[in-house]
This record gives sequence, structure tokens and C-alpha cells, in this order.
Amino acid sequence: MKLLRLVPAGLRVPFMQFHKVAVSISAALLVASAVLLFTNGLNFGIDFRGGTLIEIETATAPDLGRVRDELNSLGLGDISLQEFGAANDLLIRMALLPGDEAVQQVAVDQVQDALNLMFPGIEYRRVEFVGPQVSGELIEKGTQAVLVAILLMMVYIWLRFEWQFGVGAVIALVHDVGLTIGLFCLFQIDFGLPVVAALLTIVGYSMNDTVVVYDRIRENLRKFKQESMLAIIDRSLSDTLSRTIMTSVTTLLALAALYVFGGEVIAPFVLAMIWGVLVGTYSSLFVAAPLLLYVKPVRNFNDEDDKDETPA
Repeated sequence: MKLLRLVPAGLRVPFMQFHKVAVSISAALLVASAVLLFTNGLNFGIDFRGGTLIEIETATAPDLGRVRDELNSLGLGDISLQEFGAANDLLIRMALLPGDEAVQQVAVDQVQDALNLMFPGIEYRRVEFVGPQVSGELIEKGTQAVLVAILLMMVYIWLRFEWQFGVGAVIALVHDVGLTIGLFCLFQIDFGLPVVAALLTIVGYSMNDTVVVYDRIRENLRKFKQESMLAIIDRSLSDTLSRTIMTSVTTLLALAALYVFGGEVIAPFVLAMIWGVLVGTYSSLFVAAPLLLYVKPVRNFNDEDDKDETPA
């Protein structure tokens, strides 16, 4: 079992020696993410930009690689494929092309001609056009979902601990979501509804990790009454480090396998999850916990203020 230990037992790491640098780096990255959002913007996928959905049923299970190559060779922009239901059911998503409805119809006809050649006897279950208005509603609802999740997390932390812990947790969540959005803006990765689902998952994952750390901090505040806040945070982070690293590594192993073997359809979702786990682990150690030095949760005992717990 010793070979499976990712963190040696009894290890003590002086995390708070680096809290000023860590907080500064995080603040700079958040500002950079905001700048990228307003300059580069997000590369919205078909879900948000609008486009055409074509649902088909073929006689046999289609070769997605062949279908994708054939449709991309038409030069009609972003076309994605998604399997659902039975093995021979396929959903094709076409991005909205510049021009009026007639232009979209010509593109649909080209796709249908190519599909007819590949799959004789193909059945078209539906051909639907998703307009910009529907896409705008999806953007609005997706943003609302993320904000409501963060707000409810804050309420939960506030009720479970103290308001100071809630402030630290929410700032950490904003940090994680903000840096993930910044990554998608920087590399212009396709941003669709699956990525919104990934953001909500990141919020839950990061909060779970933060709650474990905060719970140990609260416990140590009662147990080590003579220690400074800085020393208690260091002790608490070291106590929970093994659990934090083990959880992150095992999650990343599963996500890495999904990224390698899952195909390009779910690649943006998995990439967001991988980045979110890395950032969420970092924020639990170097953002959420150090912020308690600034907001200072109430300690249920009388002691002299420690000079070393006030950051310069």
C-alpha cells in the first residue's frame, strides 16, 4: 500500500509562504481571461450560433469517421456528428452559414445528396433550422444556470460555516469558471452546451474540494486555539493534501481515458473538465484557503491578535 501513497504520511507543506504570489497570479489570470472574453470572445458552437439539425436513420451503423470526412469536404463550415439511441441513429449539426434561408436550404440539399450516396435507403426523421433567437435563449439560460449554481453554493457554505467561508468559496468558484472560459477564449475551442454542463460540474467538484478543506480548518480552529490563523490553514491543507491529490489524480485518469478514446465530439467537454479539475485543485489550496487570511472568520475564543496572520 505504501507504493500507492501519492503523498507521504505526515507531510507538512508551508502553503501559506506562497499565498501572496498565488493570489497575485490568480488575479492576473482572471484579468487576462476577462480581456480575452471581450477581445477574442468565445467560439460558440452550433447550439449557440444557430444552424440546422438533421436526424437520420441508416440501414447499418454508420462509420462516423467516413461520414465526417465526406461532409467536411463539402466546405459548408462546422458540421458535427452525434450518435444517439440505436447504433444506426445519427444526428448531424450544421453551423449557420452567412446568408438568408435560401442559402441554408442549398447547404442542406448538398448534405442530403452526400448522405444519399453513402447510405442508400436512408431515412430522414427530421430536418430543423435553429435560428439565432433560440441560440440567444440558450446563452441566457446557460449563463443563468452557472450563476444560480454559484449563488446556491454560497448559501450552502454560509449556512454550514460562516459568511467569511462563503465569500472565499464563491471567489474560488468564480476563479475556476473564469479561467476555464479564458482557456476557451484563448484557443478558440468550440463552446457549446456540453461545455456549460462541464462548467456546472467544475463548480460542484471545486466546491466539494473546498468544503473538505474548510471543514478541517474549522475543526483545527477549535482544536488549536493558540495557533495563528496562518498556521492553522497550513496545518489543515497538509492534513487534507493526501485526499485532495488522490481525488484529483483518479479523476484525471478517467478524464484522460475519455479524452483519448471518446472522440472529437465530446473533446471540448472533456478538455473543460480536465482543466477544471486542475484549476479547482489549485484554487482549493492557493485561493479559497488563503482568502480566509483576509476575511478572518470569527474564532470562538479570546486570544491576542497574531501579527503574522495579517498579510502585508
